[in-house]
Amino acid sequence: MNYLSSLTMQILATADIHGSQYRMNQFIEAIEEHSPDLAIVCGDITHLGPGELAKILLDQIPIDVLAIPGNMDTMDVFEYIDKSKATNLHLKKVKKNGQTFVGIGGSDTMPFHIRRQPPVSEDDVKEKLHEIMEENCILVTHVPPYGVQDSAFLGMHAGSRWIREVVEKYKPKLHLCGHIHENPGFSKLGETVVVNCSMGKQGKGALIEIDE
Repeated sequence: MNYLSSLTMQILATADIHGSQYRMNQFIEAIEEHSPDLAIVCGDITHLGPGELAKILLDQIPIDVLAIPGNMDTMDVFEYIDKSKATNLHLKKVKKNGQTFVGIGGSDTMPFHIRRQPPVSEDDVKEKLHEIMEENCILVTHVPPYGVQDSAFLGMHAGSRWIREVVEKYKPKLHLCGHIHENPGFSKLGETVVVNCSMGKQGKGALIEIDE
């Protein structure tokens, strides 16, 4: 687990469940241990679907949950996140406990695009995100920003240059992401705390406490 300081709101975030009931059990154990205010799933809920599996997994989470799809989540996963108890944060802005959360799922880094993507262009997705972004929010993406918690095989940086531009422009207080199993942990990009909460090969996610 990764611990940040202080006391107003506690979040337990994870990513890269990849359809594994064992991994979901580990996440639920962490929720029961720490009793956070909110759970966040940063994509790759399934491994190429099916959408029904995303709903089955998300509905097991015993607290309020926000979720986005990842690059390995097929198009029907979008639909079944909406059918689940989770709030689908993809290209949306949601307020919880006085905090503003903005999310975008999937990946713009090759070869990791969402399979069977929605019928919208990448430019449309980028425009929509810019419409809802605001400073000092909590940004939730599947992919980390380029150069931050994104070291993959052979040390290659596999993060998104565009997501990095978004972080540098809007300066969210916190950026939650996953995708890169090899590099869970947290760093800072400017004043933004970037947390790669991937379950990776082991672990349960990241515990984050937020004050004002």
